[in-house]
Amino acid sequence: MLRLIPFFTTEAQLVAALKRGESRAHKVVYERYAGKMLAVCTRYCANRDDAEEVMIDGFMRVFEKIDQFREDGSFEGWIRRVMVTESLMFLRKNKQWRQEVSMDEVTVEPDYAWADTAVNENDLLRMVNQLPDGYRTVFNLYAIEGYSHAEIADMLGISEGTSKSQLSRARTLLQANVKKLEQEAVQGKSSGQHGYYEKTVGKAANR
Repeated sequence: MLRLIPFFTTEAQLVAALKRGESRAHKVVYERYAGKMLAVCTRYCANRDDAEEVMIDGFMRVFEKIDQFREDGSFEGWIRRVMVTESLMFLRKNKQWRQEVSMDEVTVEPDYAWADTAVNENDLLRMVNQLPDGYRTVFNLYAIEGYSHAEIADMLGISEGTSKSQLSRARTLLQANVKKLEQEAVQGKSSGQHGYYEKTVGKAANR
């Protein structure tokens, strides 16, 4: 199938076309970034249908607010921030980020000395998506997006202490699930799968 997308050879040309309201630019942006942005939304909205709805709303926001893009940073990074904001608005509307689980359900304490695990990236992302909404939201914002607890507290309308507590409990639950998966895993997995936990859970623990 022939794809006719040679209209915009640079990001600046694409952004300029968006600011002129060209529909073909909208199509190019969607085709170029939809896959990545759906992955972002899915990290916050575990339900696939909700994530798709949030992503579509996010692209509409991108097109409506394109004049606010200053072009002094990454366009993809700006789109990503829009998607995160839309995801948080969805969670806030549904009051999902306040959901928690009792710590009585967690049987291990965090121990980050063993960051080199047999868990691969897909396994870890699946476990993150299975966290309670509040834990998952704070973990994503802190460990993956790089926001501070003060910023997270402001974004979610919670205290910094609550943000720190949510992160700590998310890490504890993740470790419990990783331990369980390790016990069930077949030995001999490639060492190339070992680094993702260290980059996410390990990073969150050390910041």
